[in-house]
Amino acid sequence: MSKLVAGALVFFTSAAVLVLEIMAGRLLAPYVGVSLETFTGIIGVVLAGIALGTWLGGAAADRFDPHAMVGPLVVTGGVLALVAPPLVDLFGSGLQGGGPPVIVFLAFVGFFAPAAVLSAVSPTVVKLQLADLHETGTVVGRLSALGTAGAIFGTFATGFVLVAAIPSRPIVLGLGAALVLVGIALTVRLQRRSSRLAIGPVALMAAVAIIAPASISLVTPRPCDEETTYYCVRVRHDPERASGRLLILDTLWHSYVDLDDPTHLQFTYAQTASDVIAGSFPDGEPLRTLHIGGGGFTMPRYLAATRPGSTNVVLELDAGLVNIARRDLGLRDTPGLDIRTGDARMTLRGTDRGAFDLVIGDAFGGPSVPWHLTTREFVEEIQARLRPGGVYVLNLIDYPPLGFARAEAVTLLAVFEHVTLLAPPPRLLNFAGGNFILVGSDAPIAVDAILEHNAGRGDDESAFSDAALRAFVEGSRVLRDDFAPVDQLLTH
Repeated sequence: MSKLVAGALVFFTSAAVLVLEIMAGRLLAPYVGVSLETFTGIIGVVLAGIALGTWLGGAAADRFDPHAMVGPLVVTGGVLALVAPPLVDLFGSGLQGGGPPVIVFLAFVGFFAPAAVLSAVSPTVVKLQLADLHETGTVVGRLSALGTAGAIFGTFATGFVLVAAIPSRPIVLGLGAALVLVGIALTVRLQRRSSRLAIGPVALMAAVAIIAPASISLVTPRPCDEETTYYCVRVRHDPERASGRLLILDTLWHSYVDLDDPTHLQFTYAQTASDVIAGSFPDGEPLRTLHIGGGGFTMPRYLAATRPGSTNVVLELDAGLVNIARRDLGLRDTPGLDIRTGDARMTLRGTDRGAFDLVIGDAFGGPSVPWHLTTREFVEEIQARLRPGGVYVLNLIDYPPLGFARAEAVTLLAVFEHVTLLAPPPRLLNFAGGNFILVGSDAPIAVDAILEHNAGRGDDESAFSDAALRAFVEGSRVLRDDFAPVDQLLTH
């Protein structure tokens, strides 16, 4: 094997491992969400595969003819990549939202084996290239560097280009097919009696190795209707309401919209947010509102319908989600709507200070919480965008012992003069989990008016303010840019 072919092979297989590692996050997201724990589990499993594969591959190359090993290793790695998506779907459908053990199990089922097999290629190629022990350092160093360069290329190409352009399954299937074809070509090239190899059987082997697992992947039920750059998206029709649509992002029931009636709020947290708005501002008064997160755009449509003349600036991370909302969720000609796509921490800087009556934060989705939108520094940026007397309404989800809810409440207390936490009594008393609404303002919060509107709908929310809220958050630390362990607070 020439130095050029050897280097290219190590580069390619190392890149393939990193492509699979990044795609693992996309394939697992519909079942376990996207969190620090998701990526921790995936990275740990893939690293374990790399370690075992490199070790065993090197040992095998010392015992067996590496010429006969390289091609089959690459073919096997390709086949294992091809079956990774259906394996994740098969096991993931029955294990949704199971926490770290489920994350590690699904990552292991789908990606440990291909990472191990493909990582065995590098030491096998090293063995092929070692013609002189005096050049051991040079050979190992060169191939190690090329492997690292391939890993970097695979990371950048996938994260910056492929994910934004192609759904996850075609990426994995295309990579697996390429590995199989390269492996078969190497098998033919390195076979000592290659002249006796018939083209027909080789072509048949290639077709079976690619088509069989690819067919399994294609017929396996998909968890997504559509993939955007950031989410596995499903839009479901409400069987009890013909115009009702449910937006599901990864594992979360994120938004509900009524195509015919934008004033209909199905989810309790949206209804409670409407109580805050009704209790804080005169009825029908137009509002200048900034939304952190768009999702199904339920609240912008609601405000445009109930408060004519309102303006709504929406900071939404995912441009693909905006397109889905326009196509499937009734977001077409909503008056006064200004959508700005990109990370909210970045796009917030382009908004005017002191320009908004109301800021609605709805970018937290269960275990998928962008931690940099939870910190004191971010809340201070929100405060700066509010006019005097403006209100920040934040929706979050947490479960006992409510570590995240307490930390976010104490963070708002560090910024705003007045803060109120709204939820049903069992949640406030740490007996149950679900949605919590935090309200922050530098003006007194109209808690009684908010609860009056809430009760008028037949709801039973309670409020913690002042001493009760400070007792609730006792012992919790303010979240900051240099300390915001949100994932851990959500799960411990």
